[in-house]
This record gives sequence, structure tokens and C-alpha cells, in this order.
Amino acid sequence: MANPNLTDMTEEDAADLQFPKDCLLSPTDESEHADVELEVSVSKDKIFASDPVCRVCRSTLAEPYIRCAMCTDVEMCPPCFARGRETDEHKNDHDYVIIKNEFPLIDESGWAAKHELELLDVLQQCGFGNWVDVGRRMHSKSAEECKTHYLQHYINNQALPGLPRFEESGASLFGCEPIPYMYKLQDLEEPPRFAPDTINARLLAGYNAARSDFVVNFDNHAESLVSDLDFGEFQPDDDAYELGRALQVAIVQAYNNRLKERARRRKVIRDHGLITFRRVITSIQRYENTIMRPFAERLLIFMQLVDGIEFDYIMEGLHRAGELKNHINRLLEFRRNGLKHFYSVPMFQKLSKLRQENERERKQYLNNPEYSWRCLLPDSVAASCSSPILTQRKTAPPLAVKGLPGYEKLNADEREICSVARLVPIIYLDFKQLLITENKRNGHLRLSQARALLKCDVNKTRKIYDFLVEKGYINKSA
Repeated sequence: MANPNLTDMTEEDAADLQFPKDCLLSPTDESEHADVELEVSVSKDKIFASDPVCRVCRSTLAEPYIRCAMCTDVEMCPPCFARGRETDEHKNDHDYVIIKNEFPLIDESGWAAKHELELLDVLQQCGFGNWVDVGRRMHSKSAEECKTHYLQHYINNQALPGLPRFEESGASLFGCEPIPYMYKLQDLEEPPRFAPDTINARLLAGYNAARSDFVVNFDNHAESLVSDLDFGEFQPDDDAYELGRALQVAIVQAYNNRLKERARRRKVIRDHGLITFRRVITSIQRYENTIMRPFAERLLIFMQLVDGIEFDYIMEGLHRAGELKNHINRLLEFRRNGLKHFYSVPMFQKLSKLRQENERERKQYLNNPEYSWRCLLPDSVAASCSSPILTQRKTAPPLAVKGLPGYEKLNADEREICSVARLVPIIYLDFKQLLITENKRNGHLRLSQARALLKCDVNKTRKIYDFLVEKGYINKSA
């Protein structure tokens, strides 16, 4: 028999098949063959299946199996081929090819074609990445071998022709374009576990972050209404049946109303951010230089009126306004220093930094005892100069009032007096308003009256009093 593809067949395979060319079919085989032919004649369409099917007995084929070299889409299992089964178009004397999957599909991989097919089938069942289960179902390969082989020949280096090649991008690796976080997530530590009846526990309104639920609910004993309720207590033949059933329904309705109120309070606590006080404290720290912390803390009361998103909109709007104010103040400072162009700002900032460093070094030099003028004097004179009588108390350095509450409401002279007197601007404004009000009531104001009203350091009171008299805010007593 002429076979066009002799490389796929060996003499041992042909001997094992024992193809009966000269024997005829038995009556039993003829009846089976007639039934099969009738079944094949009914459906002569092309068979589409994931696995090849025997054309005669319709069983799923497993390698090795027989494929006719002269007919189209005629494949047979070895038992049907050994019995010489035929169909309408296929005869048992046609040339054939033995389909085997023992050959290597990828060079130098050590994997036969049947192993490749088995790996792909198991991967489809277990899913990509589940290499432990893949290794358990692959009888001759371990999980690490399956992972290395698949990644090397199917992902990193696609050696097989016809495999689709995908360009690696953010969408292909992550399913969608990755969105970077604008801010680092800070709330990743362990949830707080506060003891009951503490200040922090009351701030959380009974919410337990570790359980993600409320430990003590609102109206915690509401279930006692229906715990002892017996719905079979009243029977239809009782005189008080209608009244009893109505009373039971009213009790259940009261219990439902309590549950609704409990759910409403939980919703208020969740929506208004009352259980995320750590985030609130962190957000206040973010507004230190724009809204100012005292003012931001006073704004927290509005969380009861709006939900979390709307409150964040309010805070972010005020934060943006504070940033604009700071930017305007920097521009005004540049203008006061004679700058008229933006390209002069870097040089000005560099020189200002050098000036501050030189000033710091000069103070360190003056405070060093080795360079003091007292070292040049005789011991007796130096001892007399360092006596407590001649020693003066060291004055405190000026206070940095920039950014403190009320700083924007001061003019340049008031900022100077607050810095020299070491007063917080908001406190200075309160003192100023108090002294001006008293001056309007009496028509004049004495220093002793100012000291009685302010009740602070006498030196600070004298500086504030003299400054307000000089600027014409108050009248000095005759």
C-alpha cells in the first residue's frame, strides 16, 4: 500500500494495528457497521469539536489514532481501524497516517506535544498562576517545571508560530491604565482599640474599628421588646384575639421604629466622618499654613451639617484661598524689597539665605566666651564687670508671628510690635479692641487702667499702650 507520509508510521505500529485486509466483516459487525453508516449518513456536516472524534463510533480520540490520507476529515480510533470499518466515502484500503504526539513541539525543551496539550488543558481548568494545582494534575511534571516552561516559551519567548504577540503596556499588565496615588496612604496601621468609657471611645460614638461595627448600639436594649413576644398566645376563638394581635403588631412596629432610628444614627456617624477622627486630625495638620489650626478646629462643628465630601470641599476651598493669600504676601514682600521682575527673585532668595547664615554665624561668634572683650581685661576688672549688679538680663528674641492666627489682619507696624512684644496677633487684636472700647467710654485711658484691663506682663502692657497712643487709637489722660 502506498503511504504518502511514511515518516509518521513505523513497522511496529503497523504490526500492532493488525489491519485485516483479507477478512470480511461478520454478520454482527455488518449490522453494527450498517447502524454506524446510517448514523453517519444522517449527519454529513463537518464536525467541530475541541477534541477529535472517531468518524465511526463517535468516541473521543486519543493519540495515537488514524487519519485517512485520501478522505477529508475522516479520523478513526485504532479499534475501528483494526476491524476494517468503512463509511460511505471512506474505504478500508485507503492510504492512512498515524497521528502521534510523542514528538517535541519546541526544540530543546524536553516536552513532547502531548505534554504541551496537557499543560494547556490544565491551565484552562486551574487558571494562570495556580501552579500548585497545575503541578498536581500534571503527572510527569512538577509545578516549578510547568511555571518555568510556560513563562519561557509562551510568555517571554514565544517560540511557537501562530501565537498572538501582545505589546506590554499599562493596560495589558493591569487591565486598565494605572492611576498613581496623589497622596501617600497614612491610615494603614492597626485599627485603634480603645478601652470602654474613655475619651477616645466616646469620640468614636461606640464604634469599634477593629470589628468594623458598633460595640454599643443606640437603644441597645430594643430587642427586649420582642424577646418574650409569643405570637401563639392569642387564638382566633379567644374574645381578646383582635386586641391581642393588634397589641403584638404595635410592639413589632415600635421595635422596627427603634431599628430605623439606630440605622439613621449609624448613617449620620458614618456619612459625617465622626468615626475617622485620626483622618480629621491629619487634615487639620495639612492646613497649618493656610487656614490655621485654631480656625480649622472651630470649623469641625460644621461636620454635623454636611456630609464628608461636602465638608472636604469647604476645607479645600479655604485651603486654596489661604494658598493664594500666602502667594500674594510673598509678592508684596518682594515688592517691598524693591523687586519688580520675577527673574530677580532667585537671586534675592539666594542672597537672603546667605544673609541669614551670616547673621547666625555672627550671633554664635558674639556668644562665644573666647572672643568676648572680657577676656582682654585683667582678672579683677573682669570679675567686677561680671558682678550681678552690672549684669543685665538677656532680652528675648523677637517672636516669628508670620502664619500665626490673625497675622493677615495686621499692618506692618502692628506686626512689628507683636514681634517685639512677643504677642500672638489674635491676642493683640483682642487687647486692642478692649482698650479702644474703654477709651471710647471714658474719652481717655490711663496706663494703670490698661494694666487692670489686660492683666498681663507690665512691659507688654506698656508697649501696647504706647503704640496705640502713638497711632491715635486711644487718648492719653491729661
